[in-house]
Amino acid sequence: MPHHAGKSVLFARRNLGAFGLMLAAPPIARAQAAWPDRPVRLLVPFGAGGAVDTLSRTVANHFGPQANGQPLVVENRAGAGGAIAGQATATARPDGFTLMMADLGANCIGKELQPGLPYDPMTAFTPICHLVNLPLALIVRQGLDVQTVPQLIARARASRDPIPYASPGVGHPSHLGVELIARMAGVRFTAVHYRSGADVMRSLIQGETEFSLPSVSTSMPFIRERQVRAIAVGAARPVSALPDAPTIATTLPGFEATTWHGIAGPAGMAGDLVTAINRAFNAIITSAEVRETVARVQAAEVVGGSPQDFAAFIRREFEKWTPIIREGGIRAE
Repeated sequence: MPHHAGKSVLFARRNLGAFGLMLAAPPIARAQAAWPDRPVRLLVPFGAGGAVDTLSRTVANHFGPQANGQPLVVENRAGAGGAIAGQATATARPDGFTLMMADLGANCIGKELQPGLPYDPMTAFTPICHLVNLPLALIVRQGLDVQTVPQLIARARASRDPIPYASPGVGHPSHLGVELIARMAGVRFTAVHYRSGADVMRSLIQGETEFSLPSVSTSMPFIRERQVRAIAVGAARPVSALPDAPTIATTLPGFEATTWHGIAGPAGMAGDLVTAINRAFNAIITSAEVRETVARVQAAEVVGGSPQDFAAFIRREFEKWTPIIREGGIRAE
């Protein structure tokens, strides 16, 4: 066989191989192109009007162009610390048409807080896309003579009774974050639990409690009005919305606490479906318009990334907060 003839046979074989791969590809491509072919439900574990709801609706407003023109229908399923939305998602069909706005309680530590929870957050879900981290601000009531984290710790050491602080609920990052400060500093505080972020702010302004660790977005209007003071932030890096507030980690190295949200589905979703959904939500959250909106409205840090990244993050959060919950005997009523 002439040399060039051998080359052309090899070329033809290579092309046939490539053609065979192309023939094998369409089912996956079809699965990705097909989702979604009808509206998608996004279950939100809290009521309308809160930070999670605001984020969910911002994402929903930008869903269509990434999702064959289909809508993302936001359904608020508040109650039981997120467990109602969690249970509804965990028991839904894993077909990509029921998703959840994931958070720490419902999708990570819920069974530690409520041993009777009917599902295990660490096995009941498919983590799909980490959307944002919302930084927390360590704020004190206006009349309190505390300007820094070391001064707050010194005040706790000198006080006969544990200093009362306001929390928006058992097991919320604002609650666990303060318990982590106490553990790292070797002091004790007393949690006073309220029903919402608004109640937390009211308790501080009225002097019922001395300090709190709410989200920057919840506390910002009150900081601007000089009704409370921010002395630090819980994020690993300084927060641009509060340029004068150092990180808590400058006093307690390694400290980090944020409220986080992402997209999760029921366990058992097909890999190619997860990839398609992840691609859509990544495109939404990293778009210039959404990034600007969540930064301006919620001081949020956009995360994004792969399903594997989100799963690893949730695992780290579980390992971080579980000892705090167990040692403190923390239970959601």
